[in-house]
Amino acid sequence: MKSLVIVFFTLVVGALVGFTVLKSEKNVDNERILIEEFVPVTVKENTVNTSTIKFIDRGTLKASWYGPKFHGKFTANGEVYDQMALTAAHKYLSFGTLLKITYPKNGKSVIVRINDRGPYIEGRELDLSKGAAIELGILAKGVARVKIQEVVLGERNNPTVMVN
Repeated sequence: MKSLVIVFFTLVVGALVGFTVLKSEKNVDNERILIEEFVPVTVKENTVNTSTIKFIDRGTLKASWYGPKFHGKFTANGEVYDQMALTAAHKYLSFGTLLKITYPKNGKSVIVRINDRGPYIEGRELDLSKGAAIELGILAKGVARVKIQEVVLGERNNPTVMVN
């Protein structure tokens, strides 16, 4: 009887609260944008909250990783570098910019936050933290061509708080 009550309670709660992901794609200024809308729905209160996350294709870049020599030192934006955090260095992207990095050879991806400047080795366009390189599976390889998508939260991409 107790298990029947638990099943019934679970069904009732599931009916009252739902979660839906709506996907759409559009082209704006010759940029392909994938829009995912996360819609938590509470039927009981008749409310629908919607937040939008956009992924804007930025092509591919040659990426490397950096870590041990810089761990614990200050980054260009003034925070202390943590080689295991999911961060990256870029020569001109704004600090706080979020990027979804995908390694096409294995399909793994990670979201990083720009918090430093670099890389300073010719031919490289993005320096990933050691943690991001591990997640992507490129630690041993060292340098790899990766797919870049800028992550835009809502209408702005200027997070006011750090996510790592």
